[in-house]
Amino acid sequence: MGRHQFFTTMNLYKKHFFLLLFGCLTVVNVNSTPYFSFSPKARLAYEYAISLRLIESNQLLSELKKEEPENLVPEYIENYIDFLKIIIDEDKNYYLKIKPLKQTRISKIKTGDPNSPYFLYFQAEINVQWALMRIKFEEYFTAFKELSAAQSLLKDNQKKFPDFIANQKTIGMLEAMLGTIPEKYQWGASWLSGIDASISGGRKKIESVLAYSQKNDFVFEKETMVSYGFLLLHLENQEADAWSFLKSSKLNPKENPLATFVLANVAMKSGNNDEAIKLLENRPKNLNYHPFPYLDCMLGIAKLNRLDKNADIPLLAYLQQFKGINYIKETYQKLAWYALLVKKDKTLFNFYQNQCKTKGAAKIGSDKSALKEANKGTIPNITLLKTRVLFDGGYYDQAKKEITSMNPEKESNQIQQEYFYRMGRILQKKENYENAIGNFNMSIHLACNSASYFACNGALQIGIIYEKMNQKVNAKNYYEKCLDLSSDEYENSIHQKAKTGLLRIK
Repeated sequence: MGRHQFFTTMNLYKKHFFLLLFGCLTVVNVNSTPYFSFSPKARLAYEYAISLRLIESNQLLSELKKEEPENLVPEYIENYIDFLKIIIDEDKNYYLKIKPLKQTRISKIKTGDPNSPYFLYFQAEINVQWALMRIKFEEYFTAFKELSAAQSLLKDNQKKFPDFIANQKTIGMLEAMLGTIPEKYQWGASWLSGIDASISGGRKKIESVLAYSQKNDFVFEKETMVSYGFLLLHLENQEADAWSFLKSSKLNPKENPLATFVLANVAMKSGNNDEAIKLLENRPKNLNYHPFPYLDCMLGIAKLNRLDKNADIPLLAYLQQFKGINYIKETYQKLAWYALLVKKDKTLFNFYQNQCKTKGAAKIGSDKSALKEANKGTIPNITLLKTRVLFDGGYYDQAKKEITSMNPEKESNQIQQEYFYRMGRILQKKENYENAIGNFNMSIHLACNSASYFACNGALQIGIIYEKMNQKVNAKNYYEKCLDLSSDEYENSIHQKAKTGLLRIK
């Protein structure tokens, strides 16, 4: 090789070396610091996740990690996907498998830019999501520790970034829900001292987020809408307002099974049972969506409330598809009711009651109540049972017609307790408050020494009526009376609602 050729070759090597070095330095300079960005692909992956298009979301996240390797938003979305799968599927084996990923994801997020409002926010959100997953599997100690960590992170984030509106979404819900924690878990609630228990305060924060989202592009807008709808329904006791708000929101139940669940749930609770059936029947069902068997359970219950002849089909579908442990006993209970009310088959009723005794678990209120009924081994009063399901569907005139065919004076004390309670509920919904209170008080008098929920919930409903009439002293008295009464069915739920009522009127 001649001198000229040698130097020409060396110059080419140098040129390519410096080009390569420059390229590496360019990559390092641009991407060396992990960052948080809801880029178009990240935004779409998030939208797919909250629409339960989980396979497509994961595919986009795989692409995103190659194209934007330092973007940390995928860590948050992947945790969200796992959260949704655990809440829907109740798959304990999957839960145990992903447990180590919580700390891995938070550690990665901690490598991000601390000057980003997402730095602390994503850590807080992941803690909240894991707390809810832990509660699903009764790991309450760790759940409260994670909620405590979340509130501390949110508090710090609020100080650093007071204009970061997403803080208000999560802090608002924690504020609203804090005062509703059952008495036996108050030891954990005491760890959340950095957040005040205030339904009205939480509501104002969430309303501020909604107002912001109407004028600005806000990635968590749909989440906030769901939170606000449930706040109106469960904490403010404003069923009609919750239904009106969510029905006119951006949630699309035809393209999102989670939206179907939210809207159908509120429809059923607000006396719009026919609407709930339409929503559930028209929900998206193709393979793009993660299976959501509980929607079949809801459809079966809604159809039973209307006494449909095919109400058993979705209930049986739920039992076949769902691999978790909750709502199994309740589903067998509803099938037993279907056997009595629609099929008029006592043998089939007894079969489903026996299944209720042995299948599923009795950890939540509705399953505990179903097991208690099954263990009685008796056939319920048909008229009161039909009244109950019609009332649950919001068919108040039909329910009243059914119950007025009875003469309570000829019935046992136990039947009378339920008669006056159910008559009170019907009159309450028809806004005949004076007579509703009279019937509830009669039920309380008859049931105060029994283990049934009629006295406890009757006192709660009188409190709700007086609150609606703006008679706060009377409302307070009955909410406190409710808390003094015990029940072996739904006690936690009823007492929680009474505590929520006291928070609203103080």
